[in-house]
Amino acid sequence: MYFAALLARTEDGWEASDTELDDVESLSDLAELAREASDDDTVIVFIEQEDAWFGIVRVEGEEDPRIYVSDGAAAARSSYGEMLTREILGDDLDDLVDELETLDLDGTEDGEPLDGDTDEDEAGSVAAEAVPAAPVGDRLILADLGMSPEDLLALDTDALAEIAEALGAAEVLEAVR
Repeated sequence: MYFAALLARTEDGWEASDTELDDVESLSDLAELAREASDDDTVIVFIEQEDAWFGIVRVEGEEDPRIYVSDGAAAARSSYGEMLTREILGDDLDDLVDELETLDLDGTEDGEPLDGDTDEDEAGSVAAEAVPAAPVGDRLILADLGMSPEDLLALDTDALAEIAEALGAAEVLEAVR
């Protein structure tokens, strides 16, 4: 189960709204959703999956989104998390997956799967194995808004509430939770 919310910084302070991710299939879709919430202002997208991991996507105008994920390996095992980690790691992730897929771990020649083809679930699990079980992405994503990289890395449980508190948006985030 996911929780997703948008925090938009406006002239009057932060405005929050929960959001559905049903139509989000790519980072571009997520960035467009954020831009619809606020044209030129800073928008922070929070995504959390049952305390397993959280992700932050920061969108400002037409600039490329900035991304941080608290646990790359945990996130890579879920659809939205995998989308974010692939965006962060890009070609590095594809290279790691290729390396893992060619290892002879199951006794078959050249690491070929027993059925001769890797199904989508196996490919997803290989991708998750290739992602570090550690934070990935832009650790400075919230530095100018009041949360240092050290504080971001130290977050564990109820991370989104602590982030919102640091940003001065705890009450508005709690209203949509």
